[in-house]
Amino acid sequence: MRALLPSSLILMLCLWPEPAAARDYGQRGTVFPVIEADLLEQIRLRLTSMEQSGETARRNAELKRRTIARVNRPDPVAGIARASTARVWSFDPTITLGADIRGANGALIHAAGTMVNPLDSVRLRGDLLFLDGDDPDQLAWALRQGKAAKLILVKGAPLELMKARQRRFYFDQGGQLIAKFGIKAVPARVRQQGRLLEVSEIALPPSKGLVP
Repeated sequence: MRALLPSSLILMLCLWPEPAAARDYGQRGTVFPVIEADLLEQIRLRLTSMEQSGETARRNAELKRRTIARVNRPDPVAGIARASTARVWSFDPTITLGADIRGANGALIHAAGTMVNPLDSVRLRGDLLFLDGDDPDQLAWALRQGKAAKLILVKGAPLELMKARQRRFYFDQGGQLIAKFGIKAVPARVRQQGRLLEVSEIALPPSKGLVP
């Protein structure tokens, strides 16, 4: 008696695809050789196109405009607020030399490892005043501190202020000096006290309006 196949196996055999036969379908479409354009030639053509279309001139003009704007108004120092409370501390400028310091003739001036305080040989000629040049109160305060003080902006337009106030203004690019002295708020003053520097954050009274 012939054995019966399970119905599930019969169904699987019926649905199983026939073995595929390998066939040659020939060539379909046009075949082109792979040719890569010369990179320098592409760059030259692109620059020539930009020059002819005026794009180069437009980009140069935009770069000039942004450069002038950055000079007139540098990026403000991040994280500096107006001082709300007074704070005073001392800063020791002493450094430890990492290498020998020699004169023009090779004579040893200071050996590596020597601790040197710049204030022993060079005095601070005037106070360093850090301020927000866009704040009328801070500007008025700084201008009252005497001609010897150096006015250092953390925000504002130094060239515009120099023209308007006939004083030299500096800008703490990147906040390097602010970070070195540990200043967190302005206006702030750095002045020499012997072999140390006294750093003060000054809380000004509420605004009274325009700078006189």
